[in-house]
Amino acid sequence: MKHLLYLTLFSGVLLGGCRHGSAVKKKDVIIFHAGSLSVPLKEIAGEYEKRHPGVRILLEPAGSLVCARKVSELKKPCDIVASADYFVINELLIPAYASWGIRFATNEIVIAFQDKAKYSSEITHDNWMEILLRKEVTFARSDPDSDPCGYRSVLLFKLADKYYRSPELSGKLLAKDTDFIRPNEVDLVALIESNAVDYMFQYKSVAIQHNLKYISLPPEINLGDPAKAELYRTVETEVTGSTPGSRIKVRGDFINYSFTILNDAVNKDSATDFASFLLSSEGMGIFRKNGQDPIELFLAENPGNVPAELRKYISTNRRN
Repeated sequence: MKHLLYLTLFSGVLLGGCRHGSAVKKKDVIIFHAGSLSVPLKEIAGEYEKRHPGVRILLEPAGSLVCARKVSELKKPCDIVASADYFVINELLIPAYASWGIRFATNEIVIAFQDKAKYSSEITHDNWMEILLRKEVTFARSDPDSDPCGYRSVLLFKLADKYYRSPELSGKLLAKDTDFIRPNEVDLVALIESNAVDYMFQYKSVAIQHNLKYISLPPEINLGDPAKAELYRTVETEVTGSTPGSRIKVRGDFINYSFTILNDAVNKDSATDFASFLLSSEGMGIFRKNGQDPIELFLAENPGNVPAELRKYISTNRRN
């Protein structure tokens, strides 16, 4: 009887411990996000988790189009999708999987490289096309069907046709070094750091975060100037659509990063609270520190559907 009593008491302790453990189980907020958001989101998530020990932020980077297709085609569970282009959320997720979006940050396309790149001491915003088209020089870009940085590079090439008055330039750039096209912009960094290629078309923030050299391109072609939005809209390209085999047109625009919380998000309350921290002065300060500027005025698709906790961020012009 004594052994039975001890066993019963011991089992009770174990069961009690298990119940206690399940009570404090962390809430997971799953975020599918553009690869170029990896560094700032990791830092923001770390700060948030310090203040909310019961919540765990799970970050899963990929090309923005791939992130959207994980939801629309693969039906993978997710709470937040953060895209490098508001177009992706508008075209592939609203209204079936989300009902709103908030544009929160911008960027620009640059040409990034290391000192070992051929002609690195000579390349400028005036002669970059001549250098990149040299036979002995290699450059990388990301896949337009997977990643906004990829189709933005194509749009940049087409704008360069006009800016430099060289109508054959984009065709030459698109035909060169196609072996170095990668699924998303962060994959390109490995090619540069291993000296597999000389240059890459990249977001300015990613170049800064990885301590790479870069040359800025004229605002007429770099897709980073809101004042040039009408000019950017004069070019377009096509990417893979929301269903297999379909194609959709993408028009040029200044770079807008956007996020949404999915309609069927499991941890919607925690996701909304995290989004509020991301949009706060502290969250935007982390973006700015990592080379990515917040949009002065947070714009919203379907603002009436935005959760009440987030509407304050889109109601006034922010000039932090």
